[in-house]
Amino acid sequence: MAVRSVRVGDFRFRYYYCHNTGFEIYDLESPVQGLGGKNNGVNVEGSTHKQVVDLIKSGGDCLTLTVISVTPKEAERLEPSDDSAPVGVIGGAANSRATVYQRYDYTDKRSLPVSIPDYRVVMERNTGRSYVAFNVHMAGRHLCSRRYREFAALHQQLRKEFLGFNFPKLPGKWPFTLSEQQLDGRRRGLEQYLEKVCAIRVIAESDAVQEFLTDCDDSCNPSPVELKVLLPDREVVTVAVLKSTNADDVYRAVCDKIGLAKNIQKYFYLFEIVEYNFERKLQPNECPHSLYIQNYSTASSSCLCVRKWLFRPDTELELLADDTAAAFIFWQAVEDVNRGVCSAGARLYQLKALQDVRRARDYLALARTLPGYGDIAFPPARTDCRAAPALAVTIGWEGIKLCTWSESSACEGGAVCVPWTDVREWRADDDGAAARIVYRRRDRPPRTVALHSPYYQFLINCIDRISEEASWVDTGE
Repeated sequence: MAVRSVRVGDFRFRYYYCHNTGFEIYDLESPVQGLGGKNNGVNVEGSTHKQVVDLIKSGGDCLTLTVISVTPKEAERLEPSDDSAPVGVIGGAANSRATVYQRYDYTDKRSLPVSIPDYRVVMERNTGRSYVAFNVHMAGRHLCSRRYREFAALHQQLRKEFLGFNFPKLPGKWPFTLSEQQLDGRRRGLEQYLEKVCAIRVIAESDAVQEFLTDCDDSCNPSPVELKVLLPDREVVTVAVLKSTNADDVYRAVCDKIGLAKNIQKYFYLFEIVEYNFERKLQPNECPHSLYIQNYSTASSSCLCVRKWLFRPDTELELLADDTAAAFIFWQAVEDVNRGVCSAGARLYQLKALQDVRRARDYLALARTLPGYGDIAFPPARTDCRAAPALAVTIGWEGIKLCTWSESSACEGGAVCVPWTDVREWRADDDGAAARIVYRRRDRPPRTVALHSPYYQFLINCIDRISEEASWVDTGE
């Protein structure tokens, strides 16, 4: 607590300021009477803050501050010798309490879709005691689960850092067990608190709030988080997993939830929706929850989806015997036609007439005859070639298609279709963030093309997968 003795005109008073609570206390005194006495016949005992300030102002325009004697340690804390302390902090460049309120801009506001839709009772593994955890969501996506005392700790931490902001009140504490009605009231109160706090950009982007929303590790908070995953038929499935769960385990949880047969699971996998009309397959050791909370601004209900992870046509035909697999493949084919990856041309109206999941096999039989069926079209990749600085890349069972691309035209022509029999080498260049492919050319030396793309690893994974599927003939799969 900071304590100062102040004299203004004929008035003397002591000023107390508590850094932890932000409270200010003024005690008016006279040299003889001491604290809480009278001055000029005015008794200030029990007076409001405004009344005391008005009395101080009436004393004239001369203000004298005298620091009460304190220990060296306390003096160093109140008046740090480091001149590099930030403005607004006691001992900083401005060295004034008034500058505390100028340290941050609280007028810069934004709307974050934060909510607390529900809560759940969590049992501690070690002690067996239970507590209520409130589920914090961002744009409908579960970020973390927090106890009331964690909200209270955040509140105190923010009040210490943002002294000039008028924080909303937290719901009050209650020493007894809360009823469902009381818990729901607390949930609404905590939700309103987060909405108001996160509406101020500087507070929402502070380390305290970001740490609060991104949760701690599973050892200190074993509460599972909920992940929403889009299925190919656009249905949404929700699974509860620990936030550190990797992609393999999350995918298995999704398969268990929807009842996907074991022998079918290896032909589908988890993908991340990273760009409009493009999805990237997750690596097995990736953490889907990290991607999930980083992409809360995407338009869809989730950035995670299940898609087909198969290129071989005859294997796909065998999968159609399973109704769930047939439905998934059908809806993904419909999406590829709508995106233009699969070129329907004059067959578009015929496909539209068959666009019913009950006629999935007829639709797929026609779609498989069209160019581009089952291919994956990548966003344009940069190259090291001046003649073709950017290429549109498409990967399929028959080979790789490279097409010159520019901002003015999606595909300017000059497309090169390289069959897999002509591809000599492929590898991921992590240093250059590129996929390097060497392919054979008729009557000319082999050419090496470097495809610089954020998705270079996925591109290499696709080639690896096609190479693996080509060997299934020998293994009998």
